[in-house]
Amino acid sequence: MDITNILLLFGVGLIAGVINTLAGGGSLLTLPALIFLGLPPNIANATNRIGVFFNGLMSWGGYHSKGVKAEKYDLWLGATSFIGAILGSYVAVDIKGETFNRILAAIIVFIVAYMVFGKRLKSGYQVKTTKKSKIIGLITFFFIGIYGGFIQAGVGYLIIASMSFIHNYGMVKINMIKSLTVLIYTLSALGVFIYSGLINWELGLALAAGNGAGGWLTSRWSTKVNEKYIRYFVMVTAIAFAIKLFFG
Repeated sequence: MDITNILLLFGVGLIAGVINTLAGGGSLLTLPALIFLGLPPNIANATNRIGVFFNGLMSWGGYHSKGVKAEKYDLWLGATSFIGAILGSYVAVDIKGETFNRILAAIIVFIVAYMVFGKRLKSGYQVKTTKKSKIIGLITFFFIGIYGGFIQAGVGYLIIASMSFIHNYGMVKINMIKSLTVLIYTLSALGVFIYSGLINWELGLALAAGNGAGGWLTSRWSTKVNEKYIRYFVMVTAIAFAIKLFFG
């Protein structure tokens, strides 16, 4: 056991847990960190899910303890993403390392571009929960599950965008749904990766400890945080990781 790597991953996980709970993009830090510590990309992708699961569990628990609770429809969103994640994670199992690195680098650049140039998402004055909007939401979350099962990085922004445009939900509600959905679909992805023998448990649990702590703390005081500085940190760090991943 390399205590330096353990402490490093706990610290990265803590930062990522805060970022994931506020908006999304924590895996833009944790996934490259695992690769740079020597894990093959598919094993890094699988191992990262332990931290993602604990972050979802602790942040959802934090929202629940503050009275932000899931409704039946929210659980159905999680169920459709669960099915999608099975498909996405099976694709991720066999992908070649160099291909995975370049896909991840491209995704990082796209997500950072969205963070820089995309309009700030704001909920409308009237929440939309029609039958049509719910059907669209369920279909959307099936595809979000496929993406999340495959790579996870940046999935929080997809959930924020979809729930803002489809239902006009506020950010507290969206972040609760995000935490719950990620928690649910990560179960199926983890199942596939564990079955395939791709998990590095030592590094994964160190990352999970940080992710869980960051998620729990942030979900309980997230309304007091100015996320502008966190967004800047993610953008700068993620671009550096993307350059390293793409050019080797």
